[in-house]
Amino acid sequence: MKILGIGSNYVSDLKELEEKRKAKKFIFSKPESSLAVNCDVLYPSNITNELIYEIELVIKIGKEGKNITKETANSYISEIAVGIDYTATDLLNDARETKHPWDFAKGFDGAAPISSFKPVSNYNLDDINFDLKINGEEKQKSNTAYMINDFADIIVFISNYMTLQPGDLIFTGTPALGKGEVFKGDHLQCSIEGELLLDFKMI
Repeated sequence: MKILGIGSNYVSDLKELEEKRKAKKFIFSKPESSLAVNCDVLYPSNITNELIYEIELVIKIGKEGKNITKETANSYISEIAVGIDYTATDLLNDARETKHPWDFAKGFDGAAPISSFKPVSNYNLDDINFDLKINGEEKQKSNTAYMINDFADIIVFISNYMTLQPGDLIFTGTPALGKGEVFKGDHLQCSIEGELLLDFKMI
């Protein structure tokens, strides 16, 4: 299984979309051991003092593909979930300063909490609302209409470089506003179209 993510993929104003689409895409990866499926997550205090949350829709690839076309890309999605892309920001800053890989900042155990998956047929991919609440307070929300690169664009781009295989997961970007720091004891709840799918605590 590959777990991939795309950075900086949402706008807060639809007027920004055209200009933002000209920017170069960048992809990062997480190991399978970073997944935490529908369970509480241990705060990684042994490695970081600054843990940042980003809610993201996660797509699962249902069939193998290479050099996938835009027209067929969405047919490679079998299911959708909601998850959190955690970043140890202090480790990330150190990696950037030394020009080292991001692996430890993005791929530690518990860096990818994720819900159970729902069939892709349940949703209109161009119009999916999703949101994150922490301790009952809404922190992030958006709609896939605000994606700079939609699901198909992401699949096409990745498949130019590597073969996508059944079970691969892609974190598709976080809302432009609201990401921030999470703390031990926080209670996180993530919903798609108002349905609570991910509900866990940092312990």
